[in-house]
Amino acid sequence: MSITGFPTSSDIYLEVDGVKVAVVQSYSARSDKTSRAVEAFGEEEPVATIPGQTTHVLELSRLYATDEAVQDGIDFYSLADFSLVICKPDRKIVYSGCHWSSIQESGTLGDMVLEKVTIVASKRLEMEA
Repeated sequence: MSITGFPTSSDIYLEVDGVKVAVVQSYSARSDKTSRAVEAFGEEEPVATIPGQTTHVLELSRLYATDEAVQDGIDFYSLADFSLVICKPDRKIVYSGCHWSSIQESGTLGDMVLEKVTIVASKRLEMEA
């Protein structure tokens, strides 16, 4: 008996211009939103809160470059403005406008595997599968 419908590493991947360049074993995501209190003269507490910008920070573990990306000479350190795609059984989440903020590398020479990559995304879009 096989279990279907659960995400696998092929369901989490980096994409550049619509082309899959790496698969990701696992991820964690955190979104932070800034806000500002509106104060009024004579009031002890703010009268309102104004929402600000949202920042999406993602920690990716075990990135494997695709064969095509390796043949094209991918350089993870020069990647900019890419997308992270997460396919779940009922929906697809796309983080776009991504840039990396840290890369931790380990392994053997010639391996196209990165242990940990932290990325910051400007947009998050969720759609039905």
